[in-house]
Amino acid sequence: MQKVLKELRPTLALALPMIVGQVSQMLIGITDAAFIGRVGTVQLAAAAFTHGVWGVFYVVGIGLLLPVGVFTARDHGAGDPVGCGAWLRHGRVMALVAGGGAFLLLLALSTQLHRFGQPAEVVAVVRPYFLLHSLSLVPVLYFQVQRQYLDAFGRPWVGTTIMLSDVALNALLNWIFIWGHLGAPALGLTGSGVATLIARTLAVSFIGLWLRGEAAASPGLQWRRFREMIHMGVPVGGSLLFESGAFASAALMMGWLGATPLAAHQIALSCAAFTFMFPLGLSMATSIRISKALGAGRRDVLRAIGFGSLGLASVAMLTFATVFALAGVPLAHGFTADPAVIALAAQLLGVAAIFQLFDGGQVVFAGALRGLGDVKWPTVITFIAYWLISLPGGYVLAFKLGAGPLGVWTGLAAGLGCAALLLGRRFHRLTLPA
Repeated sequence: MQKVLKELRPTLALALPMIVGQVSQMLIGITDAAFIGRVGTVQLAAAAFTHGVWGVFYVVGIGLLLPVGVFTARDHGAGDPVGCGAWLRHGRVMALVAGGGAFLLLLALSTQLHRFGQPAEVVAVVRPYFLLHSLSLVPVLYFQVQRQYLDAFGRPWVGTTIMLSDVALNALLNWIFIWGHLGAPALGLTGSGVATLIARTLAVSFIGLWLRGEAAASPGLQWRRFREMIHMGVPVGGSLLFESGAFASAALMMGWLGATPLAAHQIALSCAAFTFMFPLGLSMATSIRISKALGAGRRDVLRAIGFGSLGLASVAMLTFATVFALAGVPLAHGFTADPAVIALAAQLLGVAAIFQLFDGGQVVFAGALRGLGDVKWPTVITFIAYWLISLPGGYVLAFKLGAGPLGVWTGLAAGLGCAALLLGRRFHRLTLPA
């Protein structure tokens, strides 16, 4: 226990700014929605559709680039600064390729938006915003590489501070370009896309200036390093896609049940997504600390780092679960005045209270396994948990057994519980003393 407590302090110190950074990332989307919602309902629907499509590409891109932080931390622990700089250089190239490739796919997709079954008035206004938001994926992924590099060196506040500043800048630019303040043209929905692209480009420029020269001493590009990144990044990207795709499919099933269930689902999911940022930041810190310990040859602390993070996540998620269980109605009332939606959202938050501990456990263990370099089996586990348990189980409960919206969420809870159990078991086995 003493070893666990000893390792918990540096993990928490690294995780705190990462948590703040993840919350600030959410605030950018919330800020956009707040401004666009004042323009009109059609524009807000267009933004929501864009963010849904964009989010899939973003999640896969993040998965591909997560190896930068893991490998940099490993080489930092081994005392290899040249290797650290090489991972930064290769990560930047990977970010440009992934971001550029994603933009080209989204560019082609933008000509087929009418095939997604969206209202005609939404399709009529969405394309300029869709393209601007899609282009911003390039600076977003490039920023993430450099932020992970700093995180691996124990300097997470640099990226977090820039991200927080970016939230404020994005709000200011939305105000300017949506309504045409300070002599700018009033561009409405398109103006929000311009604002987001400018803010994200400036953010990546600032963090690039901070890191100028960091990769100068590293060797040239090496295919071996790209292969290592792909070997880890593709399974991680697939794992994240399985999880995000399951929740997107759950929203689709909620839509089959009606407008009220879909609205209640969105409210409960928004609350759960916010609380998820806390164990997610802890998971990222755990991954970096375990990878660094491996690089330094300190296998004796791996279990202390992993299970200490699990304990901390459990405390945080138990607190959130209590809030969800006791204050579901007030929380839902903050989103809507519709009594039917409030009542159902409060019930869904009750289910969310149950799976909070599972959610925290599965994401912490997933990060710990990434730090160990173990990514293939976690991807298989994620597929089983979400696509063979969550979705089929939720469908049967909701539509065959008549449980309705609560059935869909019970299926999600079952999948999260399965993922937490199997991922935790694998971490336990891989870190047993020799």
